[in-house]
Amino acid sequence: MSDAKFFQRGKIHELRLELNSDKKDRNHTKKKQTLKKIVANMTMGNDMSSLHPDVVACMAIPVLEIKKMVYLFLVNYAKSKPEMALAAIPTFMRDVEDPNPLIRALAIRTMGYIHVDKVIACLLTPLRHCMRDQDPYVRKTAAVCVAKLFMQDRHLVENAGFIDGLRDMLLDSNPSVVANAIAALTEISERSDHIQLKLNISIASKLVTALNECSEWGQTYILEALMFVVPQEAGEAEMLAERIAPRLQHANSAVVLSAVKVICYLMNYMQRDEEIVNMCKKLSPPLVTLLSNGPEVQYVALRNILLVIQRHPDILKHDIKVFFCKYNDPIYVKMAKLEIMFRLASEQNVVQVLSELKEYATEVDVDFVRKAVRSIGRLAVKIESTAQRCVEALLELIQTKVNYVVQESIVVIKDIFRKYPNQYESIIGILCENLDNLDEPEAKAAMIWIIGQYADRIENSDELLDDFLYTFLEETVEVQLALLTATVKLFIKRPTAGQDLVPKVLKWATENVDNPDLRDRGYIYWRLLSTDVAAAKAVVLSEKPHISTETDNMDPALLEELLLHIDSLAAIYHKAPTTFIPHCKPRFLIPSPVLRRQARLPRMNSAQELLAEAQFYQQQQEQLQQQQQQQRNPQQLLGGFGEGQDVDEVTSKVSSPPQHQRLSYLEQSFDQVAEASIGNKDYYEQRVNVDNPYRADTTTSQAKNTSNVDDLMSFDL
Repeated sequence: MSDAKFFQRGKIHELRLELNSDKKDRNHTKKKQTLKKIVANMTMGNDMSSLHPDVVACMAIPVLEIKKMVYLFLVNYAKSKPEMALAAIPTFMRDVEDPNPLIRALAIRTMGYIHVDKVIACLLTPLRHCMRDQDPYVRKTAAVCVAKLFMQDRHLVENAGFIDGLRDMLLDSNPSVVANAIAALTEISERSDHIQLKLNISIASKLVTALNECSEWGQTYILEALMFVVPQEAGEAEMLAERIAPRLQHANSAVVLSAVKVICYLMNYMQRDEEIVNMCKKLSPPLVTLLSNGPEVQYVALRNILLVIQRHPDILKHDIKVFFCKYNDPIYVKMAKLEIMFRLASEQNVVQVLSELKEYATEVDVDFVRKAVRSIGRLAVKIESTAQRCVEALLELIQTKVNYVVQESIVVIKDIFRKYPNQYESIIGILCENLDNLDEPEAKAAMIWIIGQYADRIENSDELLDDFLYTFLEETVEVQLALLTATVKLFIKRPTAGQDLVPKVLKWATENVDNPDLRDRGYIYWRLLSTDVAAAKAVVLSEKPHISTETDNMDPALLEELLLHIDSLAAIYHKAPTTFIPHCKPRFLIPSPVLRRQARLPRMNSAQELLAEAQFYQQQQEQLQQQQQQQRNPQQLLGGFGEGQDVDEVTSKVSSPPQHQRLSYLEQSFDQVAEASIGNKDYYEQRVNVDNPYRADTTTSQAKNTSNVDDLMSFDL
């Protein structure tokens, strides 16, 4: 019979009478129904606390179902009315010694939920006995109770010896007890500032043995705990990975992702490349199988796969068809698949990928189409051999005259022009035909960059820029910056065509706008053009930085940390857990004699980055000074700006900029600015070392100011 009938508002007086009824009730059926009504009303938010004496009186009934409801009643009101829980302490103490193990476990579990000091004090002795109880159900319940107690009073758990009790429970003969004990230890280690879980290879081997007999959740707890194993000898990581590999075939996706995380972690401690290749082959089928689940599980799997293939790109290189989008995939799944398709694209499969992307670009979902078009442009930058095909595909999409498709195409074509100069400029005419369709800042900025970059090849470039300048003051900062630079490029390349536009733009940028970046750039261009045209040409027309898809790669340090958090929210957000979980412990690869040295440069700290940046700008300044000394003839400074044209005539339109307080820093020496920016180098080194307690190059200054990991209240298992 359904219990929905109990969810009706009941009168306190009637419920009390039913609980205290003297009628014969051999199986306590009426009391069960009355307690169900009370719990239902409590669930609906009705205050049932006035029934406390009558409900507590039912604790003496030796029926498990009744005790569960009474305990639920106590837990619900213990926080707001702790005196209720105090009255139930004698019954709790009797129940923890009950012959029925279910009642003993229920009493321990309930006392662990009640956050009242006297109840916690009474819990300590029974909890120690239950951790050594003959029944495994009671023992595993007691293990979880220790973790709950730790959240209430950390010092009490540490000083009462419960941590040692949990450690002893790892040697229990029952796998469920082992799983709960390791889950409790892991939770305590993550939350404690003084306890660091460390598992040796012997304990790890026993945990792996218990995997086969544990429930699905028990297996995830054990696999999570194996992340605290640090192999110290060659072959240990390979042995553990081989024993964990069968979990990859489990039906539960949480178990599969946990196994993937542990294996990826252990691969950092494998010495032979053949073993890593072998493990990568074993990881491919389970990751593909995860995509046969529902869309929610698919998305979780896709976000984790995106991390894995950045570290091990060969894992799914032959399974790219699995990531082709289906018509009924949710948009968030399609977006995730698109990113993985791009990551896995290579010269061998790029034709298939490009064909799919062209198909996606004709869909109806705007965001999906935008990402597909952008992926085509990224493919052209990533794989040079297919750049021609990608450009042709983009031109076909531009011919559709769909507004957002045209704009996205122009944005990515700008990157293609930068990657492959002097190869595809013949399509500029087609792009200029679509200027009226541009209404998004990014597309406008891209088109303006193209016009400025190729101002000497576009006959009416001055007219095109003049059209954009009509709305200069209403545009976004991104478009304004692009217009300012493009106009200066036009003036440098074609002085006659740009001499009327430059003063107007510089005046707007320096007097009529509030954005400091735009204003500063305007003053810099103004001073360069009015004092040294050669310097302006060297700056504005300097060689562009190399563009590649490597800029899309995740920071190596962040990727390394996220790979240690596969199957968690951090892997879905692609953010370190310390950024959104307060007091979360960061994870690092702990040094070991068998730890592989990753083929990447160490991450520079803040002081190193600032020093490198200062040295770069110092070199740029020296090169500029040398160039100015070599070219002292003012007529040569124009370098072909127009035959027979006087320098004064060309630059007369660009008068000296007005004196402005923001330019006072130009009078300082470069060394002074760099020194003020860099600050205290020792401070930055100390902060970086403090953030990473496992950093191998920890300095002496850090050892004086921070606690040593070995001095922590750690336990080595």
